[in-house]
Amino acid sequence: MLAPEQFKYVFQQPQRAGSPEITVLARPNNLEHPRLGLTVAKKHLKRAHERNRIKRLCRESFRLLQHQLPSYDFVIVAKTGIGNLDNRTFTETLSKLWQRHIRLAKKS
Repeated sequence: MLAPEQFKYVFQQPQRAGSPEITVLARPNNLEHPRLGLTVAKKHLKRAHERNRIKRLCRESFRLLQHQLPSYDFVIVAKTGIGNLDNRTFTETLSKLWQRHIRLAKKS
């Protein structure tokens, strides 16, 4: 997702799954596939290479699971402490959040 309107849509009434370092917001879309949006603020990660690492890991996780995910718009919001996670821990945390959204989508 790129346009601000698409992000606003998700932020209005999202389904949430979160951990202390990351939150994944989701809202159904009218498309046949899921979409991903990322918000990684300079406030939490000062250096560009740190923000890029988080974004790269998020995109890779999404790419691997996109065929299992429901047709939702997802926005990943980085929070304080995200830079302290190593790649493995971050990926495991994100996988748990994806599974939670898959379960929530099946219920609704």
